[in-house]
Amino acid sequence: MRSARSRRARRARRSFALSATVLATALVAAGCQDSNSAAQGQAKTVKGLKLAYLAPSLDISYWQWVYSGVRQEARKHGIKVTQYNANNSPGAQLANIKTAIAAGAKMIVIGPVSSTSTPPVLAAAKAAKVPISFAGIGPQPGATDYTSAITADNHRTGVEEGSFVCKQAKQRGGNKVGMLSLPQDRENAQKYLRGARKSFSREGCKLVQILQARTLTVSEAVSQTNDLLTAHPDITGIYGMYDAAGTGAAKVLKTRRLVGKIALATADGSPTTVALLKEGTLQGLFLQEAVGQGTQAVTQDVNAMLGKPTTRNIPLSEPLVTTRSLNSPDSQKVLRRTYPSSAGPYN
Repeated sequence: MRSARSRRARRARRSFALSATVLATALVAAGCQDSNSAAQGQAKTVKGLKLAYLAPSLDISYWQWVYSGVRQEARKHGIKVTQYNANNSPGAQLANIKTAIAAGAKMIVIGPVSSTSTPPVLAAAKAAKVPISFAGIGPQPGATDYTSAITADNHRTGVEEGSFVCKQAKQRGGNKVGMLSLPQDRENAQKYLRGARKSFSREGCKLVQILQARTLTVSEAVSQTNDLLTAHPDITGIYGMYDAAGTGAAKVLKTRRLVGKIALATADGSPTTVALLKEGTLQGLFLQEAVGQGTQAVTQDVNAMLGKPTTRNIPLSEPLVTTRSLNSPDSQKVLRRTYPSSAGPYN
């Protein structure tokens, strides 16, 4: 009996030892596997890595200012930045991202030509496992293969600017408003418009005409404002969705001696529209942080590379600035995130 019990005890000890060895080996292997996975999916540093900035058009100051924010934040991390200009061409935009990836870009910040042009761009970034963040204009609705989209809170701004323009128009004795719009194939433009329509409907203003930009230039805005006033000479308010719209409309109001008779507000912000605000040609300016969008986009890409949490959508507010509030500390703070000091003065 004693011998049988002894044999059973020895077998139990051997079995336990073997199980412990197997368990220890499995734990070590699992630890190594986790460590390797972490090493593959998480960089220890981003210093020296390449980042590509893809702009829809570097002829437009706004995208130059986003680039300023990109460079500013990239410099803090020792990241090398290369910019690519799509010249408003979806084909060139796709070629640019392929070129950037082939050149070794490990992160991408993009202001797309349009929201509808983004699916092939996202597919290219996904295939290369490169984090991509949007600035200013987001991807097509329903898209998920991106790190972050840093845009303005466009719907809210649309509501607030619509309300402001409507009230200003009514103070001038009418309720008819015209709009100089961004291209409506951009998700930000669609949100602006929905917000504005909501305010106009609620507050009793009539949106008589929407003119969509193609080139987003001041000369185009001048032409469209003249067309608007010819077709609707009785409007008392103009809603601008982008900076050049405000600048172009202001030129026309000055030429036609309608300053003060027709209310004018616009989004974005620049040294030019700040000057128009100061002189009273422009009644309201809804500031969009171009520089801030660039810095935030780089931050999100860096977080993705380092395995830190990222935020899928970051809608930045566009606070209203008027002649009276221009020099307030809050307004000056936002203006410094709107365009770089090299572009011009803030007051």
